[in-house]
Amino acid sequence: MEREIHNIVILTGAGISAESGVATFRGPDGLWEGHRVEDVATPEAFERDPVLVQKFYDERRAKLKTVHPNPAHQALAKLDAAWGGDLLLVTQNVDDLHDRAGSKRLLHMHGELNSAWCLNCDARSGVSHPLSHHPACPHCKQPALRPDIVWFGEMPYQMERIELALAQCDLFVSIGTSGAVYPAAGFVQSARHYGAQTLEMNLDPSEGSLYFHESRMGKAGELVPVWVEEMLK
Repeated sequence: MEREIHNIVILTGAGISAESGVATFRGPDGLWEGHRVEDVATPEAFERDPVLVQKFYDERRAKLKTVHPNPAHQALAKLDAAWGGDLLLVTQNVDDLHDRAGSKRLLHMHGELNSAWCLNCDARSGVSHPLSHHPACPHCKQPALRPDIVWFGEMPYQMERIELALAQCDLFVSIGTSGAVYPAAGFVQSARHYGAQTLEMNLDPSEGSLYFHESRMGKAGELVPVWVEEMLK
């Protein structure tokens, strides 16, 4: 017998933002906006060519101004505002579309384009200007800022909080994810271990599709609003 749903954990991936026009890094030929992932998304790449890496993220930050939340982002914000139980929206995306749609119970596990991390004083600060010009950290005044992005080989943010939420949730929902990037790809197994129901919404079955109790295939912008209305009835 399925248990009553009070606590929800939702994971979103690149698929939900792709419908708004945000490029995904799993593009053809292993290129991301024309660059190899190894050249722009690792600590080694930043050490080897910081100018290239900074310019790459500067361009992606600037592109955020040209894209907008879609119906899936808006529906999740509606659910966040109306849901009386615990809810945690965990996104792998570094864009700000969930924020702009109005989601509040939100965690960016892979960092944010609009945030900079100072390697000198360890402070985080909001950023909207290019980092390739070597601006000073607003806290320590040193030009030691890097994109506040979790690169390959680095630990995603707030994993303890995520694992606790997975252990306590009654429903785990994955939206627009490939199921190929860990640790996020393992969240469904963690949730099932603790007895949660699991739902996947994706264009195609993810690599972890067999772990979900239910899979709905299609565009997030069409599937998510329908599901949210079901939950709020």
